[in-house]
Amino acid sequence: MNPARPGRRRGLPLSLRRHPVAWDGQRPTWRDAKPALIAGALKRAQTRPSGNWYVVGASRSLGDDRPLARTVAGRELVVWRAADGRPVAGPGVCPHLGAPLGDSPVRCGTLVCHWHGLALDGTSFADWHPLPVHDDGVLLWVRLDEVGGEPPLDEPVVPRRPDLARALSAVYVAMGVCEPEDVVANRLDPWHGAWFHPYSFVDLTVVDAPAASGGGPDDGFVVDVSFKVAGRLVVPVRAVFTAPGPRTVVMHIVDGEGRGSVVETHATPLGPDERGRPRTAVVEAVVAASDRRGFAVARRAAPVLRPLVRAAAGRLWRDDLAYAERRWLLRSTGRFPG
Repeated sequence: MNPARPGRRRGLPLSLRRHPVAWDGQRPTWRDAKPALIAGALKRAQTRPSGNWYVVGASRSLGDDRPLARTVAGRELVVWRAADGRPVAGPGVCPHLGAPLGDSPVRCGTLVCHWHGLALDGTSFADWHPLPVHDDGVLLWVRLDEVGGEPPLDEPVVPRRPDLARALSAVYVAMGVCEPEDVVANRLDPWHGAWFHPYSFVDLTVVDAPAASGGGPDDGFVVDVSFKVAGRLVVPVRAVFTAPGPRTVVMHIVDGEGRGSVVETHATPLGPDERGRPRTAVVEAVVAASDRRGFAVARRAAPVLRPLVRAAAGRLWRDDLAYAERRWLLRSTGRFPG
């Protein structure tokens, strides 16, 4: 796989599509999007170690006075910050009489149960024991060894990112009725981009893809694509999609505007809904970087830009989660092709 595009000239980030192709005039990609190829990439991703780490949310969502309540694989969890700012995690059920600790406040780094005032400082108390937790600066992770069943790792496998001090990051979270593999399979099908999301992507070509039966730990899909801005204005880039773990797909921009930027898609199992159907959280982190002088201004405007980034991700995931949910429904009823 050769992700670099030789001879690309450094110029303005925007390009004008001189001869735009209508949506129904695109070259069909269904012959290239071979089910066995996508299934092979998914199977290889599922064999890679996660160390039992699960993404539970954005680092920025965890303040000093309120905890973060999450459910992972049916386990209630609570995460808060200690007085020194480090994250603390543990079961979300109070060991006294079962109150939901996610509804309780944090005082000076101690979680105080709002039912009877039991204070938890992050050390073991009765049957309540802390869980390994990691804050990578963008996302929060919790390790659940009894859920993952893998050999544990001291830290999660965090994808390569730009320097966070010089980057703009935003995190989008959505939930769907499906399993993590349905989310990962969706992201390992880059051929659907310009067909399914014509409002965001045009001129998409998969220039390299792994074989259905092989590929090393970094095997991936190399894609040339243009992001739509307005009218015929687009931003052309080359991106590489890889799956470094069983619940993660990463898109790296390797050429074009924003080179080095990443979009990480993490799928976290939540547990069944009231009808017994599986639910999965999609946690997508965008970490954007650029060496253009104007990007420093954009970084200073991060509080304004983050909602716009989340809105763009939300539009894409409304479509993609609908497909992931349909994929799960077809699989669960024995009607999925292949």
